[in-house]
Amino acid sequence: MTASEALTADPDGDRVRAVVTGIGVVAPSGIGVDAHWRTVTGGIRRTGPITLFDPTGYPTRVGGEVPDFHPAAYVDTRQLVQTDRWTQLGFAATALALADAGLPDRAPDPYAWAVILASSSGGNLFGQRELQRLWGGSSRTVGAYQSIAWFYAASVGQLSIHHQFKGPSGVLAAEAAGGLDSLAHAVRTIRRGTSVVIAGATECPLSPYALACQLRSGLLSDIDEPAAAYRPFDRAAGGYVPAEGGAVFVVEERGHALARGARIYGEVTGWAATHDAVHTGPDTAGDPAMYARAMRLALERSGSTADEVDMVVPDALGVPRYDRSEATALRAVFGDRPPPVSTHKSLTGRAHQGGSALDAATALLALHHDTLPASAGPTDPAPGCELGFLRAPRQPRHRVALVCARGFDGFNSAVVLRGAPPAPRSAPD
Repeated sequence: MTASEALTADPDGDRVRAVVTGIGVVAPSGIGVDAHWRTVTGGIRRTGPITLFDPTGYPTRVGGEVPDFHPAAYVDTRQLVQTDRWTQLGFAATALALADAGLPDRAPDPYAWAVILASSSGGNLFGQRELQRLWGGSSRTVGAYQSIAWFYAASVGQLSIHHQFKGPSGVLAAEAAGGLDSLAHAVRTIRRGTSVVIAGATECPLSPYALACQLRSGLLSDIDEPAAAYRPFDRAAGGYVPAEGGAVFVVEERGHALARGARIYGEVTGWAATHDAVHTGPDTAGDPAMYARAMRLALERSGSTADEVDMVVPDALGVPRYDRSEATALRAVFGDRPPPVSTHKSLTGRAHQGGSALDAATALLALHHDTLPASAGPTDPAPGCELGFLRAPRQPRHRVALVCARGFDGFNSAVVLRGAPPAPRSAPD
């Protein structure tokens, strides 16, 4: 039995299961899975001064930008003028995911392929430019594509057209939680008969308008030193650093993947979403009970126990009251000795829904490489945040990871990922 067959052997009979066969990363950590993995395992900080616009005069001037991103390498001239950078990042991540999965750029059976991505703020840079032209230019007009480029479903629409994904497609809006929700909806879509689903998310919240909107929350860091600006769960935590980018996945029906001999990263075995159902105010920090419920339900639906979880990848907002609330939720699920916790958002910044998708990519790569990466902090855990942060890499025992995310205004999501068996290690010469 091959590693892929061992992963997908179904003890429950003929229940349809979904596996991840491709990952496309376009993030501050780099372009492609190899660049991202080097950043994570090397603990390399990729945040720095915002350059996409002049942030002088804003209290937050540090962000996470995708390095050396050239949209023309992934998007043709016609699409370039129709789309925002956020969608262009999505084009790049999708192309990389398809190539990583060994699938063609165009769906050979369009109605058997779909795309379900998450979104939150849409095409900010495009909208900013057009509105400035409307109110500041002599023509007092906007371009024809303003009506579609800013729209939160623009990336799904453009990818569906370009790649001929004509199956049941959609877009999810749950802020950072959406990156995980997209994986859950991809599995549901697979179980309803679709062979291949593109899932995940990208984001580009780095524009004057987008930054101003985020600043209203009071949750952003105002520290100019990148190494100190974003420190989740640390005594010195003072807010998050905004970032662009994210990750896109090829989620595939297991029989379809096995029939073509695909390499399998892992399987989405359980998921859950809850909502706090209360108003989010300036002093609130999310409901740890509802957050914990999402984690428990995800584990229950996956058929995994808390003892089997090798690693938790948390939301890691970097705001003290939210960090304590998340730690409280984790202790409610796992007791006083939670499994190793590893977060790398301080290296890249928080890319909203793209950030939770990137966390899922990190977890899948960790299981694929048979290495749980050390957490990028905290250096000095804050009171109430004393979790089992992974201080050195180690091998997973059960090949199970729990990825958690919260979206502003009460969204909570959790996904359980089970890695494929590792490839046999080569014997030394």
